[in-house]
This record gives sequence, structure tokens and C-alpha cells, in this order.
Amino acid sequence: MQYFLARFQSEIASGVKGLLQAKTPVVVEPANPKFGADFAVPCFAFAKEFGRDPQAMATQIASEFRHKDIDKIEAKAGFANIWLKSDSMAAALHNDLEKVGKEKLRYGESREGKGKVAIVEFPSPNMAKPFSVGHLRASNQGWAIYNLVKAAGYQAVSDNHLGDWGAPFGKWVVGFLRFSSEEKLNKDGIYELARVYIKVTAELKYEAEHGKHELADEIQQWLLKLEKGDPEATAYSKRFNEISLTHMHQVMHRLGIKTDEEFGESFYIAEGKRMVTELVEKGVAIKQEDGSVIVPLDEYSIKTPILIEKSNGAALYATSDMATLKYRWERWHPAKVIYLVGSEQQFHFTQVFALADKLGYKTDYEHVWWGMIDQLNDDGTRSKISSRKGTILLEELLDKAETHARQMVSQENRHQVTGEDIKKIALGAVKFTDFAQDRRTSILFDWRRMFSLQGHSGPYVQYAGVRAQAILDKLGQAGRFMPSGYDWVAEKELVLHLLRYPQVIREALEFYEPHRVAQYAYDLARLFNRYYEDVSISDSSKEIQPLRLWLLNNIKEVHASALEVLGIEVPSKM
Repeated sequence: MQYFLARFQSEIASGVKGLLQAKTPVVVEPANPKFGADFAVPCFAFAKEFGRDPQAMATQIASEFRHKDIDKIEAKAGFANIWLKSDSMAAALHNDLEKVGKEKLRYGESREGKGKVAIVEFPSPNMAKPFSVGHLRASNQGWAIYNLVKAAGYQAVSDNHLGDWGAPFGKWVVGFLRFSSEEKLNKDGIYELARVYIKVTAELKYEAEHGKHELADEIQQWLLKLEKGDPEATAYSKRFNEISLTHMHQVMHRLGIKTDEEFGESFYIAEGKRMVTELVEKGVAIKQEDGSVIVPLDEYSIKTPILIEKSNGAALYATSDMATLKYRWERWHPAKVIYLVGSEQQFHFTQVFALADKLGYKTDYEHVWWGMIDQLNDDGTRSKISSRKGTILLEELLDKAETHARQMVSQENRHQVTGEDIKKIALGAVKFTDFAQDRRTSILFDWRRMFSLQGHSGPYVQYAGVRAQAILDKLGQAGRFMPSGYDWVAEKELVLHLLRYPQVIREALEFYEPHRVAQYAYDLARLFNRYYEDVSISDSSKEIQPLRLWLLNNIKEVHASALEVLGIEVPSKM
């Protein structure tokens, strides 16, 4: 369905273009706040077309253009600034809500992707290592994009593409055999595997510095044994993976995320190696003198060919990625495939997407990446979060967040706030920090600011939902919309903001930028809190109170919906 604001902006653009007989497309955008208008038509582009002054064009629009939902138009600084009628906006919001109800949609959702599949790959950690803070952004951003894809009507498929192949496996086996024991593994599980992994990595570095390669050779031998299906190597792989998956699912549950599919790289290796042979036979891939296999990508202006098999016959990430492309194409024939992987893999995915096109798996591929995670140190400096300076394991970070959440709750409310509420507040603070700015920007864990009830924080936004629900509980009414002649002037900003929600959802998916939803939720909380201070719903007249309760109920619902996209829940008490 088409929501009111999209239709309104389209009608204005079409009407102004017709009025001026312009060839240049007409843009209708949110107005500059300093003018106090709702929308604006910048007149510079088509003023250039006609060789006229932009202000003169804006004046012509203001004096000649009319629309039933426009209250007034003023020309200012080359813009035609537009004010909508408050009562028209309220009626439009009511109509949009009625339409989505009839179509069995939630407000903000669409059927844009109906009948199409979109695959979202996340969080995709390496196995046999604890879920660390480094997995946080993939988990949060991936879950939000998965929800945005669903909101657009796609059949969303989330895929946890597990790193259970390659050098890490060899390190784990060698580390276990040399530096661990059954007793230690049974006692500490994933944390023991992490310890030996770090130990082996340090030993490899020492070995390389002294011109030796015994350990490196042993690791490579285990990798080749696994590729050949050796029973002992396969048993180690299965055991380590089971330990890792149990831990991983526990942490994912705490984060409130889950995935529909969960295949490791090992699932794809056999098919990937078969594809390598086939591509060489067809002349698509080239076997080099050293035995390695490459696929040239010159036609995509990529000078570096993609390496799909090592000289010793071992598979690489590209080998399993290639087989993954084939599997997804044949199983899902997706309209979108979105990879949530760190920024360091940008060139790799440039190659992979070119390879996909070359092999005929043509669709919309997107690599979504993010900035680093920093923390504010005691001395006020900012640094990358690390085990030497604080929390690194994700479980520890969440525990620390819950401690801060408990400390934030006021003494008089502590007996009312449940353990589940504490978890929602803690997770809300962590997630909102992730979404507080563009995903490509590094985020800062400033624990004091994260739990502030006055600033740009998760608890501040959550509290608006708690407050809205408390008012509805107190008055005991859901409210109703009536064509009563009420002017809606006091509620105009809130109504307009609610009308903008479908556009925010659409744009957040278009650019894979969930922070747009977070900013929307914060602005909604801010507008509602200001309205709460200025207007007493409980003291409203019997004619106006049902209307204001109707609006309040929709504020609460849209607020909860926006936070739900981000994986944040509203607690019952704070």
C-alpha cells in the first residue's frame, strides 16, 4: 500500500511540475526547521532551467499552487515552504492505520518484497572461540536488517554462516593435544578452547621469528586430514563445534536473536572443491604452475584474480563462499543476499560478488560492514575495547550492563522492577549504543551516558514507552478517532512524526542503515515527553480525551514497533 506522506509528496511534486511546466524533477523534502514548515520545495534546479531567480519561482508556487491538505505556502530563501493542515494529518494517520489493518499489515510495513526471498547472513562467528564483543555489531545490525527485510514483505532467511574450517581448526586440535587435557576441556569448555587457541597463536609467532615451521606444518596436516574425511579429525571437529554451538546459542538467546539456517563452511567444502575442478575444465578457472587455482575478474575491473584453491589443494574462504553462492541460488533463488561481515573483508566480497555474476548467480548482493567498538577509559581517553582494559567476552559485557541497569533504577522503584525488566533495560542500553549513529562509525561504550535517563540513550527511549503505557493504564481507555472538528494543533508535531514512520522504515532498508530507526525512536520519545509536559491528557475534556488517548495508543505502538526492529523491548517498569 502507499502511505499518506508518500502519496502527498508525489502529488505535490507532480502538481508543481505541471504548474511550472518544468522538465526538471521536482523534489519535496522535509523543511529546514528554522522556517517552522513541514515540507519544502527547493526551487534552484528548475529556476536554472527557466533562467529565473529561485525566490521568484518559490513565490509563484506559493501564490498559485493549491492542495486540499495544505494550510499555507510561503516563499523563503529560494524554497517554497509548506505547512500541512493539522486535522488533515490526523485524518490521514487514521486512514493509514485503517488500511494496514484491513491488509493485515503492521503500520510501517509494506508488500514491496512479496514473493521474493532475502537472505541475511549473520552473526557468522568462528567456532571454538567464545562469543566476543567483536561479534556484537554483526549480531545487532544483522538482526535489525533481518527485521527491516521482513517489514518490506520479503521472505527473510537468516543464515548463521559458521567459521568451522581453515587454520583455526588446525590450531584448536594442535593446541588441545599439546597444551590441554580432557579434564580441562570438560571443565571449561569453550573457554579452554579459547585459551589453547591463544597459546598456539603465540607459539606460531615465536616459531616464525626463529625460522622454524614444525607447528605450522602440524596444523596444516590436520587441515588436510579433515578435508580428506579422516575419522579422528572429523571427531575433533564435531566435538569442538558442539561445545562452541552450545555456548553460541546461549549468548544469542541473551541478545534476543536467532537464525533460520546454520551451516558451517565445512558444509560447503566438498561442493566447493568439485566446483573448482569443473571450472578448470570449462576454462573459467586457471590452474597455475604452483598448483593453485584462480578465477580472473578483469572484466569487472578487478585486477587481482580470486584464489579458489591453494597450491597444496586446500580449500579457502573463497572455495566455501563459491559453493554457498550456488547452494543459495538453487535453494532460494534470492532477490537479495546481505552479508554482515566486518570492514576488513570489503575487497574479498568485491571479488565474491563479481564471481557470483560471472557464474550466473545474478542478484542484489550487499556487504554491510561497521566501525569499531571503543570504550571510555577512566582517564577520559578513548580506546579500542580489549581484554587488557575491560570487557571483551560478550557474556561479561552483558553482565556488566545488567549491573549498571540495577544501579540506574531508583530506590523507590526497585521492588517493582523485575529481573526481566533489568535485562531489557541492560540490553536496550547496549543495543541503542550500537544504533546511535551510522553503522560505519565506531561506537563508544561510555557506561554513564549509556544508562542516562536524560540523554540520547536506550533507557531514555524505553522510558517514553513505559510512561505512555502508564497513562493508558491509569485512564483505562484505548481512545478512539472521531471526525469531531478538533484542530490537533497541540499534537501536530507528533502526528507528522507518526506519518513519517513508514518512510523511515523504507529508507533504513534501502541504505541498510538501522540507525535511522533508532534516531526516529529517540525523536518520537523526545516529542512525546515534551507533549506530556505541556498537555494533561487526564484533565482533557470528555470530547478531546478520547482523541488524545487514540493518539497516545498509536504513539506507544509505533514506538514499540521501531524498537522491535532494533531488537529492543520496552520494560514494564523502570
